[in-house]
Amino acid sequence: MMLTKDEHEHLIMAYYHDHKTYSLTEWLLARMAKGLEDAAVRHAHHRVYRTSLMELRSLSARDLADIGLNRSMLKTAALEAADRHMAR
Repeated sequence: MMLTKDEHEHLIMAYYHDHKTYSLTEWLLARMAKGLEDAAVRHAHHRVYRTSLMELRSLSARDLADIGLNRSMLKTAALEAADRHMAR
């Protein structure tokens, strides 16, 4: 598809308009905000993992067998539960 000269100029102007430059302060604040957000996500994941693990550890061997788990599988099951929860 061939663009007209006006369409081409419009696309170039839209590109330059969408790509603004940031000052060092803005860039640093954005990086810090992203770091804090990432830390909050990791903390939430760990909290769900820890809660799931504690609940699984409180079950008897018979209850675990009923749901298809044994004690050696608890950490993996808790990690999978935390991953599923965070994927929502």
